[in-house]
Amino acid sequence: MSLDSPRSNSETSLRPQQRKYADAAEMVAALKPGYPVYCVRPKTVKSAARHFLDKFPGRVLYAVKCNPNPMVLRALYDEGIRHFDTASLGEIALVREMYRDAECYYMHPVKGRSAIKAADEVYAVEHFVVDSKDELYKVLDEAGSEGITIIVRIATPPAGAIYDLSLKFGARPAEAVELLQLIKAEGCQAGLAFHVGSQCTVPRAYRTALKMVGDIIEASGVDIHYLDIGGGFPAGYLGVEVPPLEEFIAEIEEGLKDLKLRRDCVLMCEPGRALVSDGMSVVTQVHLRKGDNLYINDGVYGSLSETVAARLRYPARLIRLGGEVSEDMLDFTVFGPTCDSQDVLPAPVRLPADVREGDWIEFGRLGAYSNALATHFNGFHSDAYVQVEDDPMPLD
Repeated sequence: MSLDSPRSNSETSLRPQQRKYADAAEMVAALKPGYPVYCVRPKTVKSAARHFLDKFPGRVLYAVKCNPNPMVLRALYDEGIRHFDTASLGEIALVREMYRDAECYYMHPVKGRSAIKAADEVYAVEHFVVDSKDELYKVLDEAGSEGITIIVRIATPPAGAIYDLSLKFGARPAEAVELLQLIKAEGCQAGLAFHVGSQCTVPRAYRTALKMVGDIIEASGVDIHYLDIGGGFPAGYLGVEVPPLEEFIAEIEEGLKDLKLRRDCVLMCEPGRALVSDGMSVVTQVHLRKGDNLYINDGVYGSLSETVAARLRYPARLIRLGGEVSEDMLDFTVFGPTCDSQDVLPAPVRLPADVREGDWIEFGRLGAYSNALATHFNGFHSDAYVQVEDDPMPLD
């Protein structure tokens, strides 16, 4: 089935051939889609990747979980990203089967034994993260110690991020000291990692975490070979003040000055959201209007889940084929396509007052944790992707 088919997204997932358009409006004019369509902007993704590669004083890993679409991975790879933060065997397979020279790091602190074994034997993964003794011994059992680097993830204090990732993972300082010593005793290269939380808008959080790293290194007496400062670098959304990357880099570099690292220690980071957020939008269609309520074909069980989970607000614009659009604007309550009454965006969306059934709404800045989190609930799902060439939707 081609992308031009009018069949709805309640049917089998669409797998269209890749198409290129100047912008979302040109795509709508050509396809008139009744299903959500992801508009990928490779130029924008490449620009963000280049910015990180130029500014960060170490190795840049892309967090695949953020957006695993092959078009996105291709843009990152083409711009020079060769290292990938992977959290599952599926992500490792995706990256390594696309690019044999790409290096995957198994960054999930809890892994199945069969996945560890396959990562080691099939995909030659050499870097594994742990945050407990049981996980350390699991990795050693399945992957051995020869040629393996084991990185200890530590918990860090809350730092103004929308998700506190240390609530689930991370060794406490005393545990981290013991783990580093055990890793060294097993003959493996050792490392430390932390994650200050997703969408962290406080640059000082990285220096605070690096102070913890220094204390752990000193207490353990282990010279680490790898230091992974994680992700957390923020992206811009409506109503969100985001410091520039340079402010984060400055705090990181100040924090590194106080550490006694071996000269060959590899510094790494794992950006996800900051690399791809601006690089994709989703085009939805209005299926019904009831007063100031709009019913569209995507929602919180699909691409728009972070409107609830993280209270993010995305820029939106109306696309109409033929006819004028009102200059007056109104706030609308927007419902998703499922039968669940909770499938509603928590904040109103401002659109032209005459929006009507059959119009399309493009939601911008949706490259992070949108398609990656979309479910198949109620039979609604789309994997229709096109490439567009325009700039990201403005936030003002």
